[in-house]
Amino acid sequence: MPPSNKRHLITLSNPKSPISEAYRSLRTNVDFSAIDDSMQVIMVTSAGAGEGKSTTIANLAVTYAQMERSVILIDADMRKPTEHHTFGVSNRYGLSSYLSQQSPLEDVMQQTNVPGLTVIPSGPIPPNPAEMVASKRMSGLIAELREQYDIILIDTPPLLAVTDAQIIATKSDGVLMVIDYGKVKRDIAIKAKSNLDKVGARILGVVMNNVKRKSSEAYYYYYYGTADNKQ
Repeated sequence: MPPSNKRHLITLSNPKSPISEAYRSLRTNVDFSAIDDSMQVIMVTSAGAGEGKSTTIANLAVTYAQMERSVILIDADMRKPTEHHTFGVSNRYGLSSYLSQQSPLEDVMQQTNVPGLTVIPSGPIPPNPAEMVASKRMSGLIAELREQYDIILIDTPPLLAVTDAQIIATKSDGVLMVIDYGKVKRDIAIKAKSNLDKVGARILGVVMNNVKRKSSEAYYYYYYGTADNKQ
């Protein structure tokens, strides 16, 4: 896939912008949430579709790599994958290929143009994504990657659409939830958080997307803090 097909990553194209700084602040907040516990496997999800979760996790991955940490981003949204577009890599083989034992791990891990950042794209869309992410093979994959990478980021489908995100949350150290400030109603956001609470997920915080600050700054992401008291 030619570079022209890649999605815009502001942390690469304009690292000094206020938006890029917001992503770095998000990274810092995640790091500081791990004072006593390991915060190595981080899942990013949203309540519904189109809220910016995949853009958020891609830029977060870049900011970690820019700190010279070894980072792997797994596109576990095997229903509507996007990360292969974002980083301009092939989606012929990916997570679904590995979990179905059609491809070895080394064949589904792809280097990006960001030093230190590896991507496992979703691969071909399977008929049973929830069963695949719930498998022992998925747990084994995460365990193996813990030995190889400093940070493992997992992009999942929206919480209210399917059960995939809840399943992956049980295999992650922490969860970030992206909410479109101007799109998602309060009760929908609370329901999405409740779905994570039901499986005992550790919610690190909420990223509020499309919050208007000043007319000159347009829209940008920022870290909202822990979700414990955002009822």
